[in-house]
Amino acid sequence: MESNSGIVFYRSDVGMSVKATPSNVVNTQMATVIGDSENYISTIEHLLSAVYSYGIDNIRVVVDGAEVPVMDGSSASFCMLLDEAGKRVLEENKKFLIIKREVEVKDGQKFAKVTPSLKPSYDFVIDFDHPVIARQEYRFEYSKKSFIDEISRARTFGFLKDVQYLRSRGLALGGSLENAVVLDDYKILNPEGLRYKDEFVRHKILDAIGDLSLLGATVIGNYTSFAGSHNLNHKLTKEILSDPKNYELKTLSKESIKGLEKVFA
Repeated sequence: MESNSGIVFYRSDVGMSVKATPSNVVNTQMATVIGDSENYISTIEHLLSAVYSYGIDNIRVVVDGAEVPVMDGSSASFCMLLDEAGKRVLEENKKFLIIKREVEVKDGQKFAKVTPSLKPSYDFVIDFDHPVIARQEYRFEYSKKSFIDEISRARTFGFLKDVQYLRSRGLALGGSLENAVVLDDYKILNPEGLRYKDEFVRHKILDAIGDLSLLGATVIGNYTSFAGSHNLNHKLTKEILSDPKNYELKTLSKESIKGLEKVFA
């Protein structure tokens, strides 16, 4: 990949390339989907969460179908693949998107927002009417190491009744206990249990990191959400970019970011 190419997905089965940008998002109902109504690539957020957290700005991802492999429902497998592949330093300086003022989007009581902060962080609260999930909150101080340790292994989750409904419509046919945390009305069905006691809210942070990566640069600011979703995250990225006063785009040299190696390794 050349400098400033961004994150580009290529569907080898149809010969389609599409860049991961907010303007190319076509669906956010159950995952973040880019492309168009005929040719699209779904569930990009788990891979993008790992790519972003590894400080990778330019990458070409080749898939042979309409969905990025879900793996185990987290970003852990993608982290392993990135470790194996390694990184190459390009000539151009790294880009940072610095949040300059608060930007918020709402859906009733649900919201997602960014505020200025020189220490990137993610604050997330969820509140489900379910005995296992209930109310969970987590504050994540962003760094690559912290992402690997605290966030990357958190799996996507869903409810058995929803899975049954989707399968009746020919959807989610590959979904299983191997790639998601599945719950009935009272308990977790996965025999191994949870990887973190608050795995549900941690996965929401994982999703948010992947969704905000479509901004195209490392974000310097604080993200906060209550009951956020792919849809709210998408609306937030569009709202941020809608007014140049909301952010400042900077390119910093290697010398300028020497104090940030631990964060953006």
